[in-house]
Amino acid sequence: MKLLIMGPPGAGKGTQAKILAQKFSLVHLSTGDILRNEIDKASSVGLKAQTYMNAGNLVPDDVLLEMMNSTLSRLKDQGVILDGFPRTIPQAEGLSKIFKSLNQVIDGIINIEVDKNVLINRLVERAKKSGRADDTEEVIINRQNVYLELTAPLIEFYKDNLLSINGDGSIEKVTERILTRIQ
Repeated sequence: MKLLIMGPPGAGKGTQAKILAQKFSLVHLSTGDILRNEIDKASSVGLKAQTYMNAGNLVPDDVLLEMMNSTLSRLKDQGVILDGFPRTIPQAEGLSKIFKSLNQVIDGIINIEVDKNVLINRLVERAKKSGRADDTEEVIINRQNVYLELTAPLIEFYKDNLLSINGDGSIEKVTERILTRIQ
C-alpha cells in the first residue's frame, strides 16, 4: 500500500501517519524527519535545507525530489506513507513520475482539514512542549501562509483521488474517520 497524507502544518499529519504506518506495516516517510536527520548529520543537503526550514519556507523541489526518488527506489517493494511530501504542484508532478518509473501508484491520498485558528493554537502549544526552533509564532504564521499559497493547490491537483478528513477532535476520532475511508 502506498499512501500520501497531507494537510496544513499542525493538522496532525505526522501523528496519523505514524498510526497508519503501524496499523498497515508501512514505512513512515516524514520529509521533515528525513531533513532534520540530514541537518543533524550536517550533510550538504541538510545544511541547505536548514536555512529554508528555519525561516519557515519550503526546501527547493529539486532537493526533495532527488531525496524522495532515492528513498522510494530503495523501498519500492514495501508499503509507504508519505508525510509532508509533496507540498507543491511541481513536487506532485515529480512524485507521479517517480511512481510511474517504479511501476507503482498511490493507493490513497488523505487530506486532513482543520480550521486555521485551531492549527495556530496547536502549533504554539507544540512549540512550548518540544522547543522546536522552527515553531516560533512568527514562523508558524509564515508556514500557514506558505501552505495556503503553495500547498493548498494540491487539493485541486489530487481532487479525483482525495479523501478529505475532518481533523478537528481527538487523535482517536480522526484516526477512526480515516480508517472508515481507506478500508
